[in-house]
Amino acid sequence: MKFRYLIICLFVGLMTQTFAQTAVRTKQFNLESGLAIQGYDPVAYFTQNKAVEGNKQFSASYEGATYRFASAANKDLFLKDPKKYEPQYGGWCAYAMGATGEKVEIDPETFKILNGKLYLFYHSWTNNTLLKWNKDEVNLKTKADKSWMTIFH
Repeated sequence: MKFRYLIICLFVGLMTQTFAQTAVRTKQFNLESGLAIQGYDPVAYFTQNKAVEGNKQFSASYEGATYRFASAANKDLFLKDPKKYEPQYGGWCAYAMGATGEKVEIDPETFKILNGKLYLFYHSWTNNTLLKWNKDEVNLKTKADKSWMTIFH
């Protein structure tokens, strides 16, 4: 009986922790109505080296975020290893995270793959933050990592 109670307590604890993690992600990640990367396919950045809009029929949820994919194959790749494909800093602008520690919207077509990780950037007619990031990447990445740890944890 004690063993069964212990198992139940462990299960409830794990479920509570998972729910809490999902709630934090939902609050802190760049999600429009729960949709990550404005509906762009996270796998395509890696496999095609370009931003590709996902299709609603190929959707998958991961810890509170819904991702869309251009194909069933991309969806399957994502589900095998979601953390590999998720954008850094919750999908917020990497440059802003490093420069000011703020969560700033992105243009999903402005991105960089660095050391196997996806970084997204704000880009308007007058301001391409990827160019600024490239000028001081090491420093900005270090600061962005610290800022994100403060925000997310």
